[in-house]
Parts: sequence; C-alpha cells; structure tokens
Amino acid sequence: METGSPQNTGTAEDGQAGAERVGGDHAGDEPRWTGLPPRLLRMRRLLLVVWLGLLTIGLAVVLGLFAGPAWAAFALLPLALMAWGWVMLGRNWRSWRYAERADDLLISRGVLWREETVVPYGRMQLVEVTSGPLERHFGLASVQLHTAAAATDATIPGLDPAEAERLRDRLTELGEARSAGL
Repeated sequence: METGSPQNTGTAEDGQAGAERVGGDHAGDEPRWTGLPPRLLRMRRLLLVVWLGLLTIGLAVVLGLFAGPAWAAFALLPLALMAWGWVMLGRNWRSWRYAERADDLLISRGVLWREETVVPYGRMQLVEVTSGPLERHFGLASVQLHTAAAATDATIPGLDPAEAERLRDRLTELGEARSAGL
C-alpha cells in the first residue's frame, strides 16, 4: 500500500462496503482511514442520470420541433456528458475519507486537487448532523464541523446516520475534553 495515497476499500459495483477502515492500529502507524458508503455514490449517480436524462429528452424535443430532426441528434451530447460524469463521480467518491486520531480529525478528498483538512478536537465549536429529504431516502447523513476559523471546510458527506451520530457524539466529547485546558 502506498503511503499517503487515497484508500477506500470496496466499490459500489462489487457490493463491498465503502466504509471499511484501512491503515495501522498503533500510534506511530498510518491513521485508520474510513471511506464513504456506496449509497452516496448510488444517490449521486441517480441524480446525474435523472437530470441529464431530462435534459436529453427536453433538448431532443425542442431541437426536433424548431430546428429539424437532423439537429435533434445533438440532444445526445448530454448522454456523453452522463458517461463522463458517471466515471468522475466514482473517482470523487473513492477520494473521500476521514480518520480519527488522538488529537484531531483528518478529512481527505479530491482527485486532481487533493485536499486534506486537519481539525484539532480542541478547536471545534459545533458539530452538526444534517440530512435532507433525498439523503434520508437513501439512508445518509452529513457531519459538518465548525471551528473558530471561518475558512474551515470540514464536512463529511454521505455517512450512515448511526455513524454520523456516533461521530458527532465522539467529536463533541473529545472537543469538550480538549478545550477544557484552554
């Protein structure tokens, strides 16, 4: 395993859980990374297919009526975009992971531009669990961390609701314990 490379065991296609943990168990080892569940990928791909499918149909009708049947073939362009988006959503989903360490939480994401956010437990002010209607339908929730720094983008999307609540409770507990000494 390459150190520092994104790891997310399992894929939506092979049915393995994407939230398996990888890495070491000891303090000096690589942190234990946790990936996002495959349900998030399924939800995002469904949205891609629905919206671009509707765009394809609408574009075909409009071009067919106003520009002629030959121009209606251009309505197939969103289907090419859909195929590209399908692959990109998979790559993006595999890039998301998080790790709980002794003093901080690591969140890693990104394919072209890798981004790793380190949030010290003592700096956390608020931990929110949110779930919109579509997320609830797919059994997902997001955890958002708020710190004193306005620029902190510490969100973990698409978690199982029980895992999101466990993470919220653990981070809140660790945040209170670490900030007590400040």
